Amino acid sequence: MTKHQIVSVLKRAQTYAVIKELCRKYGMGNSIFYKWQKNSMKISDINRLKELEAENRKLKQIIAKLSLKSQLQEEIIKKL
Repeated sequence: MTKHQIVSVLKRAQTYAVIKELCRKYGMGNSIFYKWQKNSMKISDINRLKELEAENRKLKQIIAKLSLKSQLQEEIIKKL
């Protein structure tokens, strides 16, 4: 299951009187559900994590470009 699906199941658990019924509906064991619940992230946390990953990717690209530019400048300086 994806993180969003897990969060969805955990949210639905709030409306279910019996967790066993919910677990049976999604074909999973109670222990898995309680493990997820213990380690759960909110949807806002997941969205923030995705934003941070995207920002991290952009920053890595910027660093790679600047590093390449710096290397090229050093080579030009050496040739002078």
